[in-house]
Amino acid sequence: MPADLSGALRRAAHPPVRDVRFWVVQGMVLLIAAAHVTDLFNRAGGDLLPDGLPLTLLIVPVGYAALRYGLTGSAATGIWATLLWLPFLALPDGNDRVLTDLVDLAVVDLVAFVAGHRIEQERLAHRYAQQATTDRLAMVTLYQQLFSANRAPILVLGPDHRVADANPAAMALFGPEMVGQAAEHLLGTGHGTLGRAGQVVSVEGRDYRVNLVSLSGEQSVAAQQVVLEDVTEERSEGRRASQYAALVVRTEEEQRQRLARELHDEPLQLFLHLARRLRGLAGASDVPRPVGDGLDEACQQALAAASRLRSVARDLRPPALDELGLAAALSSLMADVEDEEGVAAELEVRELTGRLGPDVELGVFRIVQEAVRNTVKHAGAGRVDVVVVRNGDQLSVTVRDDGAGFAPTATGGAGAGHFGILGMRERARLLGGQLEVRSEPGQGTVVEAWVPLAGAPLPPGPGDGPAPAGAVVSL
Repeated sequence: MPADLSGALRRAAHPPVRDVRFWVVQGMVLLIAAAHVTDLFNRAGGDLLPDGLPLTLLIVPVGYAALRYGLTGSAATGIWATLLWLPFLALPDGNDRVLTDLVDLAVVDLVAFVAGHRIEQERLAHRYAQQATTDRLAMVTLYQQLFSANRAPILVLGPDHRVADANPAAMALFGPEMVGQAAEHLLGTGHGTLGRAGQVVSVEGRDYRVNLVSLSGEQSVAAQQVVLEDVTEERSEGRRASQYAALVVRTEEEQRQRLARELHDEPLQLFLHLARRLRGLAGASDVPRPVGDGLDEACQQALAAASRLRSVARDLRPPALDELGLAAALSSLMADVEDEEGVAAELEVRELTGRLGPDVELGVFRIVQEAVRNTVKHAGAGRVDVVVVRNGDQLSVTVRDDGAGFAPTATGGAGAGHFGILGMRERARLLGGQLEVRSEPGQGTVVEAWVPLAGAPLPPGPGDGPAPAGAVVSL
């Protein structure tokens, strides 16, 4: 290639003139040339060297220069030999070998350039290989230092998922006898579950998240590195947050129940008693007609206030939920929406027989109530459908409306007025389930929730003691 040729010429133009041995090689060329000159001018006394041998002998210093210095030495030696030999070709006694000598010189120069270039390439490749080896050893040393100094326990697994190596932190956690054991048995994850996304194991009273990294090795099957990330404090904070949220929800429901009971027992009864007295006074014979009309109007206002108080008490804690169960409470809710808001409401309940757990019934009712309330207040919908289906040990709830819809990504801001969605998600999470909201502007809104029927016990708090060793807890 032209680039290779230009590079070779640049290297050939810089011979190692500061090396004494380079000049010794040039002296060998000069000696061979001197022996040839002696033969040319001393034909009567016999040749010191046979015809053609001097040129052949030039291969020796040229080859040595190539081996010793590469192209920089062999090219200079070949050029030096050619310059010394060209005057001999003009001598009268050398005319019979001019063509042969030219060919020999060309061979010498070819050997000088080709052999020198090849040897220099090999030297360069060797130098690169040495540098690569040095860099690799440095990286291995650095990795080993990081591996040993890392405070997180690290296990190196072979193709059979057995521990082949471990850092000091892992040795301190599991003991030196861990080498050779199966990682799934060591971590207590169960067969075939190692590396499950979000997996957390408990070892010696602390929680660790299992992170797997594939290691490319010389073996046909890539080995793995298991990094155990200590998430004890993180999970403790999560447990405390969950307990606090559950406590807030529980306190809120207790306050709702107390307020509903107080409204029903005192103000509602007082308004009903007032309405009866006003009606009685309005019907008295000695009461003037204008006064009677005023008393009738006051009676109607008292009854309206009592009706409103009854609705508020029912919203705070529907009696049907405690007395008849989830299906009856939802049916009453949908009937109230139709009567009071003028929105077509449809309820479909499938495979739901008998009573559910009180926490599940209350949580699902609040989710549906909040979703329907959002539809009535914000969506401007003409219809809302609620479907509750029991699938084995799971309850699925779907609330669908044909309202204005919204962009769900815009509901995350604190000032966006969508705390109801956050509350529904939190209730579903406290029950061990999940909630999803799908909506587009002008396309209505769908709220779907999935809740396990057994509920989800809250994780143990800080004072409840650690989880047993080897237990698996999913986030």
